[in-house]
Amino acid sequence: MRNVTLVLEDGTEFKGKSFGYDKAVTGEVVFNTAMSGYPESLTDPSYAGQLMTLTYPLVGNYGVPPFTMEENGLATFMESDKIYASAIIVADYSECFSHWNGVESLADWLKREQVPGVTGIDTRQLTKVLREHGVMMGRIVFDDMSNEELDMSNDYGSINWVERVSCKDVIRYNEGAGRKVVLVDCGVKHNIIRCLINRGVEVIRVPWNYDYTDMAFDGLFLANGPGDPDLCVDAVNVLKKQMSQSRKPICGICMGNQLLAKAGGARIYKLKYGHRSHNQPVREVGTARCYVTSQNHGYAVDAATLGADWRELFVNLNDGSNEGITHLTNPWFSSQFHPEACSGPVDTEFMFDRFINAL
Repeated sequence: MRNVTLVLEDGTEFKGKSFGYDKAVTGEVVFNTAMSGYPESLTDPSYAGQLMTLTYPLVGNYGVPPFTMEENGLATFMESDKIYASAIIVADYSECFSHWNGVESLADWLKREQVPGVTGIDTRQLTKVLREHGVMMGRIVFDDMSNEELDMSNDYGSINWVERVSCKDVIRYNEGAGRKVVLVDCGVKHNIIRCLINRGVEVIRVPWNYDYTDMAFDGLFLANGPGDPDLCVDAVNVLKKQMSQSRKPICGICMGNQLLAKAGGARIYKLKYGHRSHNQPVREVGTARCYVTSQNHGYAVDAATLGADWRELFVNLNDGSNEGITHLTNPWFSSQFHPEACSGPVDTEFMFDRFINAL
């Protein structure tokens, strides 16, 4: 394993070893406290442009499942068609794996997709630095290589990552099923599409800035995605147009929650270090019902800036941040967490049922 150094933008350095593809990269350094799910997280488009740090100490022990595609075009065990994270950083990489569904090691997968992996770093200490300072840009450099080509000119927040990961053409799933749902692809996870298909609807997946307002459909679904929602002006403008001319049901997840909130007049702010885990507790407003949720986001809705026709639907029990909104009269609602939770708990999959029942 080659010697590598993780250099944060404040100059802090962490020494480690390379176990993935030998390539110097730059990106926003974030941490995820989940105990499992690295195949799903790596293929989640919401991690585009980020160096993903896993706090759980042992990673790779169950290998990687086969990268197979179903007849409907969805990945069987992954969340997209490839790895989107720029790199993965772990404390202790397990070279040997054992799992009924494992077909290759994490290292072999990373090398095949040309994604760096770093082990031997004290990820708990790195996480403490990020919690105290906030997420930072960082770079992974090889001690014995020239890193002159490493581009450090672009800050993570200055790039429209949604535009980079969204589909380019309209894609249809479960055609002829009856009720039609337009899904705005901001970086959608495949299990979101699967959860809709399993509920008997046709899904029409459109690019993030596509004008769907003249299409024939029964409901609108706003998907998750990476980056700053304030850069998704086109998506918000189309959404506002749709909301001004129709009361058709709208549901959003993660980035979708933020886009719906922006269309409802709210402002978005960046969290200090984000929510990336499988154990974020949320409460449904107006009830005593609490749920354990899977999350992956670095931005949040400022609920105090919502329009008069809106209210919070869920709140985070750790920091009080917004976890979902709902319109007072129209069937428009969303969640900041991931109810499809792949990987993670499935406590809130009822959100899909609420949406389908509203169609």
